[in-house]
Amino acid sequence: MSIVRAIDVGYGITKYIRRVDGDCIECGSFLSMAEFCSSDTTMQGLGGRRDTVAVPMGPHFYEVGPDIELALEPWRSTLKGEDFITTPEYLALMRGALYYMNVEVIDLLVVGLPVAYFADKKDSLVKLAEGEHAVGRGRKVLVKRALAVAQPQGALVTYAAQQGVLDQIQHQDSLIIDVGTRTFDWVSTRGMRLLIRKSHSVDRGINNMLRIIAREISRDIGAIYLHLDAIDLALRKARPLTLYGKPYSIEKFKPLAMTVAHQAVGAMLSQIGDTQRFDNVVLTGGGAQIFKKYIKEALPRHSLLELAEPLYANVRGFQLAGQGRVEAEAGLDAVAQVEQRR
Repeated sequence: MSIVRAIDVGYGITKYIRRVDGDCIECGSFLSMAEFCSSDTTMQGLGGRRDTVAVPMGPHFYEVGPDIELALEPWRSTLKGEDFITTPEYLALMRGALYYMNVEVIDLLVVGLPVAYFADKKDSLVKLAEGEHAVGRGRKVLVKRALAVAQPQGALVTYAAQQGVLDQIQHQDSLIIDVGTRTFDWVSTRGMRLLIRKSHSVDRGINNMLRIIAREISRDIGAIYLHLDAIDLALRKARPLTLYGKPYSIEKFKPLAMTVAHQAVGAMLSQIGDTQRFDNVVLTGGGAQIFKKYIKEALPRHSLLELAEPLYANVRGFQLAGQGRVEAEAGLDAVAQVEQRR
């Protein structure tokens, strides 16, 4: 049986398929941060081995994994920019995901890209993904073949599978909106086919919003404040931060921060044109909850179709699409063999 796996290296979080057992698809994730080191340091510290892996990259290593925050230097930046797939950090994150899959050979690996870079970067990403990878601790993983897709397409496949409407969607127009860490992506499709001129992404993700609030907090308290994760949690839970042991409300900063959502949605509307044609509007991504209000205001007559575990919607869809492709190819091979015997 062919082994299919999927990886979605996002600007903020790397998602991957850990295990597949029949219809059960188990996902995993870690922060998209890679710490450069000259040797394998994952065993250092009084607490024993942290849940990371030191991926060899030439004579050096990049440490990645679920416990990466324990290894980071105080000042770190995440991946950014359209050339992010050419960086050693990106390759280390991809290989780290391969490490955590615990397989030696992958027949088809499905990987994703932001919509804005898809056409220009997909061939480069496929080339990067294919071949033998040293993934750390003496292990290697062979990727026989890779397939690159636009990230939000995975969410459409996931939605169709969860709702059992794959045949129906094949004859419909859909809009998939993916609110990510650094980018706001949208994909227009006819069936499962990407309408590239009606699909794009802008650098207006959750991170932009969090940085605006952090900047305003810093001005207010007279000290640099960089705890973006705490701001993110406060926004999602609609509760104050805790600063100096006391509650600190961020409500007064929300209107300024929400201009990011307005800009992102405005860019999408100007590019997709009329919205009446869409039979389905699927909302996904880790920032979907925060942007939802503004997307609904822009598309008041549409029902927003939300997915369980939106963080994993894309990578789960990658997996399903890859499995479908392998099964279809196997079916064609079987037909060809029958024809040859006649």
